[in-house]
Amino acid sequence: MSWTIPNILTVLRLLAAPGVAVMFLYFHRPWADWFALALFVSAAVTDYFDGYLARLWKQESKFGAMLDPIADKAMVVIAIMVITGYSGMNPWLILPAAAILFREVFVSGLREFLGAKAGLLKVTRLAKWKTTAQMVAIAVLFLGTGLEHVEGIARRGLTADQYAELVNAGLADPLRSCGVRGCSSYATFVGLGLIWVAAVLTFLTGWDYFRKALPFLKDEG
Repeated sequence: MSWTIPNILTVLRLLAAPGVAVMFLYFHRPWADWFALALFVSAAVTDYFDGYLARLWKQESKFGAMLDPIADKAMVVIAIMVITGYSGMNPWLILPAAAILFREVFVSGLREFLGAKAGLLKVTRLAKWKTTAQMVAIAVLFLGTGLEHVEGIARRGLTADQYAELVNAGLADPLRSCGVRGCSSYATFVGLGLIWVAAVLTFLTGWDYFRKALPFLKDEG
């Protein structure tokens, strides 16, 4: 392999994937959330630039083509694992997260089984939209977990509903961010909506890959 700038960006994105989880080991919240968000967004941006620069400078390589989808999957899988843990195992998050993880494992298994024929499972435009939707959703969810921790401190241990009752009764001041309920509920709501959109796109692309691979899965009579 050659250490071109596109390949370096891809390697850095791969290294950033476990770095998101490491943020929560070495920093206190909400700093861990903010650092994880910044690292994830920075790595997601390189997903566009490594391919764009490789095509622009004619530096496309087999190493980059192999590592690029691995880096994307590592980012998504590790980030979803972290967010699910810190979101209190929200079932509205677990269901689409499980669908996304299942699809990634299933398609990776298909490619491994097909071996030399795996080229028929080329990345489609819909798959690129799927990856974009996943990364945007994860970034918004990281924002939501960080804001939720900050607002939890401001509410002095009360839930959002309990604090809202005190605000309505004139016994507490609204949170400065987005009013009575704070910004975390809005960020989390938008993030959950986006992750469901990503899950639907994930299912559609997984089905498309399975359909293309189906002729090679039949036993010869």
